[in-house]
Amino acid sequence: MTEYKLEVTTGDLQDAGTWDNIFITLFGTEGQSERTELDNFGIDFTTGTTGNYTISTNLSLGKLLLIKVEKDPSLILPENEWYFSKIVVTTPEGEAILFPCYRWISGGELVELRGGRALKAFEEDHPMLIDHRKQELILSKNFYQWKHLAEGLNHISHINNVSDLPAEIRFSKSKATEAGNLKREIGIELILKGLLGSKEQWESIDDMKNIFRWKKTTMSEYVTEHWKEDDFYGSQFLNGVNPNVIKRCSELPPNFPVTEKMVKPFLEEGSSLKKELKKGNIFLYDQKRLDGIPTRQDNNGGPLHVTPGLCLLYVNPENKLMPIAIQLYQQPSELNPIFLPSDLETDWLLAKMFIKNADALDHQVVQHLLKTHYLTEVFIVAALRSFSVIHPLYKLLFPHFRYTVHANIGGRANVFGPGGTLTKHSLGYDGQMVLMAKALSETTYSSLCLPENIIARGLESIPNFYYRDDGLKMWNIINSFVKAVVGYYYPSDSEVRKDTELQEWISEIFTHGFLGNTASGFPASFHTVEEVIKFITMLIFTVTGQHAAVNNGQYDYYGWSLNQTLLLVKPPPTTKGQSSMKTILETLPDVNQTVIFSTLVWVLADKYTDMIPMGAYPDERFQEPAPKQMMKEFQAELSDLSEAISTRNLQLEIPYIYLNPTEIESSITL
Repeated sequence: MTEYKLEVTTGDLQDAGTWDNIFITLFGTEGQSERTELDNFGIDFTTGTTGNYTISTNLSLGKLLLIKVEKDPSLILPENEWYFSKIVVTTPEGEAILFPCYRWISGGELVELRGGRALKAFEEDHPMLIDHRKQELILSKNFYQWKHLAEGLNHISHINNVSDLPAEIRFSKSKATEAGNLKREIGIELILKGLLGSKEQWESIDDMKNIFRWKKTTMSEYVTEHWKEDDFYGSQFLNGVNPNVIKRCSELPPNFPVTEKMVKPFLEEGSSLKKELKKGNIFLYDQKRLDGIPTRQDNNGGPLHVTPGLCLLYVNPENKLMPIAIQLYQQPSELNPIFLPSDLETDWLLAKMFIKNADALDHQVVQHLLKTHYLTEVFIVAALRSFSVIHPLYKLLFPHFRYTVHANIGGRANVFGPGGTLTKHSLGYDGQMVLMAKALSETTYSSLCLPENIIARGLESIPNFYYRDDGLKMWNIINSFVKAVVGYYYPSDSEVRKDTELQEWISEIFTHGFLGNTASGFPASFHTVEEVIKFITMLIFTVTGQHAAVNNGQYDYYGWSLNQTLLLVKPPPTTKGQSSMKTILETLPDVNQTVIFSTLVWVLADKYTDMIPMGAYPDERFQEPAPKQMMKEFQAELSDLSEAISTRNLQLEIPYIYLNPTEIESSITL
């Protein structure tokens, strides 16, 4: 008799174990084993355990190719899903072969697992495996299909209900429970305080400080106290939740007629606007993308106002980025004055608030929703349709795809879809979709590649730009890791060109993500190893660092509505000297809408117990020692970066924590 030793691991997720009967069949080049039940004395397959079993055959099966796993419901106990992590089979020749699964299995379900090293399609050398791979991809393409969301927008998964998703890409039970409990707890607190559902306007600023009794962060408290200050306002364009908009200004745009006389009092003594432009100390925030975007109606049936404004900023001798001039609409006119820091305090505050309202819309709709959530969904659906689970890039990327499709489907139903919480902003759902389509048409490949983005915006040397400093270090660490892994599996450019699954993946991304827009600079195919390395670096940075940068600080900066809000209900000022603090309070959304937005950003930015931090790969998907070692080196470099960021932050009045690897999830999960 020939014996095969099996180590079968059940995951440590909530309710991962099962009482059902598990059967295994081994397939090799020389035959197959009997269908064998895995049954030791006592209880098998409890959460977080590994069981040892033996399968005996009359003869050696030759090279082991596949394992078939079947789960039959118990005749006595109720059926339950089983989270099956992996099997390690030790052959009679002493070779230990990993068969990763890492998915939930239901009663009556049959799963066939590939084992051994990662393989590209052209490396398959056995008819059974070639056919198995072909059938696997046919099933994947039939299951994961594309759907049009709106004219001019990237395509999305056709699945409308999260319950129809495979369990391995649905929220874990613990995450779903925690998120649901958090929403209920917040709702109860707001109801007891009489805030939820209240159509009243805020009567005082102090009233707004007590929305949540227990939800305070160091940063949210700082924002509450310093929101009026110009240096803090300017710093948010660098290290707040939307650090991807301002650009160095070498020449004023013709539609922003700021004069020397207007801004001279705010520049270094003896200097001039012309000199500061030449020295590279002037920067521009220009939200022209919002110009012409339709808005939703207010409670009286009239249109809400969104200001596609311009803000001029100056790096002063203390290296602080200060706003020095604001124009709220693109075209100058008598009813569109340029506001200055020397104006009436409430005029200047209102002007800054309308700029931050436009910035909030750009942040949530473009930088957050479109450029992280929706583009990542494209990357994922294309990968699930194009890659076999044995493909090296599937193994590399799948940990970075966890929960994102679930989050997007749920979000389209409850958050950013028609009638969703987020679309109560000034644009409404229709305006949001127009803005997203416009932004996608303007999105370039280089804009998603941080080093090129920083250079294009002229921000290489602006001081105190911690998003840039931490982000570039992280980009380089990711790039080094990706270069090692991709180089290991693609030793030459010819291997890239003949990898049909890889080529199909990038083709689907180009077609369904960027709608075949060649002007975007996105690749439609790969020709070199370097092209693959760059694209995957961008992808991993997008789903980890970039998403963290635009997501994790949401409660910090949005929790205090006077600092940043998605909705302003009164028109912007058209003349100077007519405002007061009463005007500011009347311009804010009502109590109910304020607390709804605050709840949303709390839930989105909260941490959940099943978080997998960036660089952690708890699922063992690679058989080969080389990529495992590369992961360890990746983790070590991220740890060094984390330590450096923490040390730097000790010296800062306003620490920048959002690109600390310990604060970043390995995928977009909410």
